[in-house]
Amino acid sequence: MTQAGSERDRDREQQAGDADLVAVRLEKLRELSARGISPFGGRFADTASAGEVKGDFDAFAGRTVAMAGRITARRSHGKAGFADLLDGTGRIQLYGRRDELGEDLYWLFDRLDIGDIVGVTGTVFRTKKGEISVALTGLVMLAKSLRPWPEKWHGLTDVELRYRARYLDLAVNQQVRRVFRIRSEVIAFLRNFLNERGFLEVETPMMHPIPGGAAAKPFVTHHNALDMDLYLRIAPELYLKRLLVGGMERVYEINRNFRNEGISTRHNPEFTMLELYQAYADYHDMMDLAEAMISGAARHVLGGTVVGEEGREVDLSPPWPRFSMVEAVRRFTGVDFAGLDTDAAAREAAAALVPVEPGDSWGQLLNRVFEEKVEELLINPTFIMDYPLEISPLAKRIEDRPELTYRFELFIGGREIANAFSELNDPLDQRERFEKQAARRAGGDLEAHRMDEDFLTALEYGMPPAGGMGIGIDRLVMIMTGASSIRDVILFPLLRPREEGTAE
Repeated sequence: MTQAGSERDRDREQQAGDADLVAVRLEKLRELSARGISPFGGRFADTASAGEVKGDFDAFAGRTVAMAGRITARRSHGKAGFADLLDGTGRIQLYGRRDELGEDLYWLFDRLDIGDIVGVTGTVFRTKKGEISVALTGLVMLAKSLRPWPEKWHGLTDVELRYRARYLDLAVNQQVRRVFRIRSEVIAFLRNFLNERGFLEVETPMMHPIPGGAAAKPFVTHHNALDMDLYLRIAPELYLKRLLVGGMERVYEINRNFRNEGISTRHNPEFTMLELYQAYADYHDMMDLAEAMISGAARHVLGGTVVGEEGREVDLSPPWPRFSMVEAVRRFTGVDFAGLDTDAAAREAAAALVPVEPGDSWGQLLNRVFEEKVEELLINPTFIMDYPLEISPLAKRIEDRPELTYRFELFIGGREIANAFSELNDPLDQRERFEKQAARRAGGDLEAHRMDEDFLTALEYGMPPAGGMGIGIDRLVMIMTGASSIRDVILFPLLRPREEGTAE
C-alpha cells in the first residue's frame, strides 16, 4: 500500500460509522484465518521492552530483541512501512521491509490495524532522523482488534467514555496509566512504612450485622442461609478495636468501604481507606505518623514533597500546622466560638450565611461554620484538632473541655484526607454516646451510629488507650497526582448504566 493509499484508508475509516469499521475488521479476521494465521495467538516470550531499549540504546544497538504490544500507528510506503508499538513501558517504532520479512509476513504487517496486539522480533537501530526503531525479522498476531480505536491515538477526551471504558482510557492516555502506577506505589509505600514500625496487617469482615465506625448510610444485603440482613462495611473501626482488646497492639487494614451516599468529585460509594490503631498512643502520635508517612510517600514515589499539577500544587514538607477547630474558625472568620453560648453561635453562623437548623447545638454550629467557611481554604497540609463531642462519638473527651474531643482531621488541598482520635476506651461513656446516637437515629438521622452491644462487651473487658487513624487513599492519590475528580483515581468508578448497555 502506498502512502497516499494509506492516507485514503484512514480517511475512509474516519468517515465511516463504527458498524462499517467493525465489518472491515471482521473481513480482515476472515482473511487471516483463510491464510492459516491465528488471529488470537498464545504465549509470546519477550526479551526487552520499549522503555528498556529506548532508555539504553547503546546496550541494545544491533541486538535482536523480541517484544509485544499494541499497534498505535502505521505508515506504509510500498515495499516498506513503519508502525508504532506500545507496551507497558512506552512506545517504539517498528520498521518492516518486504525483502526482509518475505511476502507472507509483509502482507500481515501491511494489514495491521490500529489496536492490534502483536509479537515482533527484530534488530534495534536508529533511523536517519534519529528515531530508535526495531527492524522487523518476525511478526505474529496475538490479538486482532475488532473495534476502531480513538482517532489517530491522540487520546481519549470524552470524559464520560473515559470512565465507562477505562480499558480504552488506559490504553490511549499515558498520563492515566501514570496515575494508577502512582496509586499502586503509594499503597505499597504505606504498607511497608507500617510494617517496618511493627504494625500487623489484618483483614476484618466486609459484611456487618450492625453497621458502625462512621456516620454513613449503609448498603443492605441479605444472607439466605442465615435468613438475616447484613450491611456492607462503612468502616472497619469497631472490628479493629476488638483486636486491640485481644492484645494486637499495632494493626492496620487497607480496606474497601461502601457508603450509600451521593456521587461527586470527592465521593464514590465504594472507596479505599487505610485504617490503623496503635495501643498506648494518642492523637498527637497519629499526627506525627501521618506527617511522616504522607511526606515520605511523596518523596519515595514522586521524588519530592511538592506534589500535584501546576496551579494545584501543595507542599507536603513537614512540619504541618496544627490548629484547634475553634482557633481555625477564629483565624479565618474572626468569630471566637470559645466565648459564645448556643444562641450567640447561631446568630454568628446565620450572619456568616451558614445554614442554621432548629435544635443545632454549639458544637454542630461550630463544625458547620468550619465546613462552610474554612475547610476549602486549607491548601497545604493542616491538622484541625479538638472536634465537638456530638459529632465525635468514638473519640475521648478533653478533660478540661468536655464539650470537645481528642480528634483531628487532616486537610490538604481543601479536602479532608485523614480522620483520627485518641480512642474512647471507657465502655460506660461509649454506651451513653451510642444511646444519644440511637436517639438521633430515631429522630430521623439515618447516618447516626447504632447500638453495638458486642462492641460494648469487648470494651468492658478492657481496651488499652490508643491512637487510631483513617486515611482516604483515593483522596490522597488525588493530591499526589493533581486529579480534580475522585473518578480519575479509581479504576472503575460507579456510573449510572446506559440503557443500550454498551461502553460507547
